[in-house]
Amino acid sequence: MTRVRVTAPRSFKVGSAASGSIAAGRSAADTREAAEESDAGQVFVRSLIRSQLRLGIVVAAGFLLILLAFALILGLVPGLAELRIAGLPFDWVLLGAGIYPVIGLSAWLYVRTAARNESRYRDLAGDK
Repeated sequence: MTRVRVTAPRSFKVGSAASGSIAAGRSAADTREAAEESDAGQVFVRSLIRSQLRLGIVVAAGFLLILLAFALILGLVPGLAELRIAGLPFDWVLLGAGIYPVIGLSAWLYVRTAARNESRYRDLAGDK
């Protein structure tokens, strides 16, 4: 099976480099590709991949630690497992309703930090 690269038609913006626009005959995609093909560009891409991997591992580890803390609290605090809230066991309420804010917070932190990492990469690569 052959890999095919699908791209959009090239758009050329004409302007002067001094005015802040892309140089004549070069689009933003060309600039990005040139940055990825150079040695410095490859370093930037590897750095972005490493930072995104590190972020994913940290968020996953934090989430798992919180989940473990929930289990430890239920196991170590006597009488907590027998406690009922609105007819439901406390451990069900904790895992059913208490975990969703943690999931949402983890997802929000991940997306915010990943966007910041990508923004820093774009700044280094020269994309606007």
